[in-house]
Amino acid sequence: MGNVMLGSLGIKLRRERENLRLTQEDLANAVGLSSEFISLLEIGKRSPSLDSLRALAQYLKKDVAFFLSEKESPFQELKKAKESDRKFKSEIKKFQKYCEDYLDLEELSSRRLESAPLYSCIIPEQMAVQERRRIGLGNEPIRDIFSTVEMNGLRIYRHPLDNSFKTAGIFIYLEDKQAAFALVNNALPDADQVVITAHLYAHFLKDRNDGLIIDNPDVFVDEYLSLYHPRERFAQEFALEFLMPESKIQEILKKDLQSKKPSYEDAVYMRRYFGVGPSAMLRRLRNLGAIGFSKYKEYLLSDHVAYEETLFGKTGKMSDQRSKRRSLTSDRFRSMGVAVCAQNDKQ
Repeated sequence: MGNVMLGSLGIKLRRERENLRLTQEDLANAVGLSSEFISLLEIGKRSPSLDSLRALAQYLKKDVAFFLSEKESPFQELKKAKESDRKFKSEIKKFQKYCEDYLDLEELSSRRLESAPLYSCIIPEQMAVQERRRIGLGNEPIRDIFSTVEMNGLRIYRHPLDNSFKTAGIFIYLEDKQAAFALVNNALPDADQVVITAHLYAHFLKDRNDGLIIDNPDVFVDEYLSLYHPRERFAQEFALEFLMPESKIQEILKKDLQSKKPSYEDAVYMRRYFGVGPSAMLRRLRNLGAIGFSKYKEYLLSDHVAYEETLFGKTGKMSDQRSKRRSLTSDRFRSMGVAVCAQNDKQ
């Protein structure tokens, strides 16, 4: 069995096991194999016998052919996600075109991005702290999350998607190109796009080899998060720490606000400081124990835009201000395009 097929088999096996909330040991016991053997299968280091593969396929309720078939491209998977929706397919074609053009520009301009490291066996908050340290952020706010993650290997395309698609973001990893892309729904509020981007960055850092990931907006609502794959909770906890480090929040509460229990005005001030939406800031404060659940609910129901206008006027972006419904290519993409045009003019 070839290395490519082994790798594909391992990814599919791990995905199906995790979808059933099984550990490697659980699966091994169920089919009469060792957990070490399951581990080696999942990382593509061992080839299963036909009997072993049949046992795994039968337990996971899949055909043997499912594990042996060649892996489809992420774009093929995306188009199949909503086969009957022509409009969705049209939007995916635009995303695919952007990805192809981006990689062409990288080649023509000799500006290939290096990827951030792949993390494993780590808790989300620890991964956020380590990644911040690796790229030199300290505990200060990230003023441009889109450029920050792009410079570390996750190429960003901000594109408006219709509400009917129920999609906040899409992550794909092109294995043959060793290149990662994320589509961020540009029809959503600006501050929400910040959290979505950090969430997709977590998938890039930890889940890039697990295949296509489409994030539903419900993934960002605590009440629904438990309904999704465990990696979504991991990505969300990473995003909150990555965008709003606990150490910085504690520093603001003690040194600036001089309070362990922030008021609603304090929460508004901090959400503007970190550049996130009100719900993300309130959720972070609740998770850290800075506000209780009743205050969280009370603050969440407030009219954030009106309140911010009262406190700060109409200067700066409001928490739910929406971008114009148009595609936004990244600064890096445009920069490479200018460089390539300049090279062509000289020739």
